[in-house]
Amino acid sequence: MNIHNFLDNFTLSLSALLLPKSKFFRQSIESPTFSEHLQGISLSLPEIKQEGQYEVKAETLIGVLNPAFRIAQWKGKEYPTIIYHHGSGENPYDTSFNSIFPVKKIGIPANLIVIRAPFNRSAKEYMTSIKKLSNFVAMLSVSMKLIEQLISFCRDKGTSCVVVSGISLGGWVANLHHTFFNSADNYKPLMAGAGFAEVFLNSVYKKLTAPLAEENPDQLRMILNFDDNFAKVDNSNVFPLLGRYDQIIKFERQKQCYNEHSLTVLEKGHITGALAYKQLREHILENIVVCN
Repeated sequence: MNIHNFLDNFTLSLSALLLPKSKFFRQSIESPTFSEHLQGISLSLPEIKQEGQYEVKAETLIGVLNPAFRIAQWKGKEYPTIIYHHGSGENPYDTSFNSIFPVKKIGIPANLIVIRAPFNRSAKEYMTSIKKLSNFVAMLSVSMKLIEQLISFCRDKGTSCVVVSGISLGGWVANLHHTFFNSADNYKPLMAGAGFAEVFLNSVYKKLTAPLAEENPDQLRMILNFDDNFAKVDNSNVFPLLGRYDQIIKFERQKQCYNEHSLTVLEKGHITGALAYKQLREHILENIVVCN
């Protein structure tokens, strides 16, 4: 076991020890599909006048939810726009974003927008929400819908290139948006794939999965895995990044959904990969001019 494997296993074991009553899908594994959730979402952007954070109201099949977004940098329509989604349970939600894009320290030649998914205003809110699979799928679906609205906003502003990215949970959202909308120019998912259920069933992350979900793997796969739908879309605009030693987003399983020539592989695990800010930034920014 190398340091990358060790840190992934240690971190998840510690989380399971500290959060024994906060496991994923502990109360219910029933949920509408992604398509059904998307059809049931009503969401519109507030008036955007300047950089800053904007709260959004989303009416959904499970009630009113509360995503948000922050325009961290707007350099103008002649620059590409990067829409970034945070990882699972990040608090504050823009922690990884700020580390990858430290705009006060270095110049980033792009407009930058970061998404906050529903249920992510606090760690407590997130841990409460994940008790139901329907909440989790609604959260991902609202993030997809919000990204779609922001892409429309960018197009209206005249930006010529929009890139959707995100890390871990955010990478899954990027791939879901590609699957159901594919309206961005490029997608740069970081440490994610299309077999989402396998994270909860066949990785070290299953330490955080409730027995109810583990005992019903077919139900979890039916709702969360989207490999088949992902494969039906032209994936030539998807440029993924995976960690070879990732014990959460298992490399051999998740690489199957991607074109091998477009895949970037870090010789890291999930934790060490998530901390490789310079490499993640370079991957997101690489060849970004191709869609200008």
